[in-house]
Amino acid sequence: MKIMALSDQECPMLWDYLDRRRLEGVDLILSCGDLDPKYLSFVATFAHAPVLYVHGNHDDRYASVPPEGCICVEDQIYTWKGVRILGLGGSVRYKQNGAHQYTQRQMDWRALRRRLELFRKGGFDILLTHAPALGLNDGDDLAHMGFDTFNTLMDRYKPRYFVHGHVHMNYGSQYPRLSSYGDTQVINAFESYTFEY
Repeated sequence: MKIMALSDQECPMLWDYLDRRRLEGVDLILSCGDLDPKYLSFVATFAHAPVLYVHGNHDDRYASVPPEGCICVEDQIYTWKGVRILGLGGSVRYKQNGAHQYTQRQMDWRALRRRLELFRKGGFDILLTHAPALGLNDGDDLAHMGFDTFNTLMDRYKPRYFVHGHVHMNYGSQYPRLSSYGDTQVINAFESYTFEY
């Protein structure tokens, strides 16, 4: 299965120039947030694949202009062709009343509320988030800090992939595209990255 992950910055080859070859053979598209909802709608129109998304910390506009033709998988396990995707968007709270921003405890609670569903489905295969995991390619500042709950979820359920955004690769070389956490392949989806499941 060919999966395209998107996050944080619109890919010019999809948005500005529409190179349809970039979408050839793509079976599933995962958005990690902070993308223009019109961009996601545009991609959904030309792709022959479902577009699943979680919210980034700048996605308050989705309340009035949701991405059409796309599926929000926030706070659920969405199964597509046997692949179980757990969606937990948002970032660490760094300003009062920030949209899609959570304390560590609030994210713990969001994950805990999925426990029965995780038990029934036997875990999950892909963790889809906006923020990274705490201490795993996250930033030193509060706004780009990761969530410890994601480490706990990977320790317990050992998903094949953890796909996130939020820490832009153009911030510096300390933010790699690919890394590992135990048996889990960690992917920074900044702009666009395609991988085989």
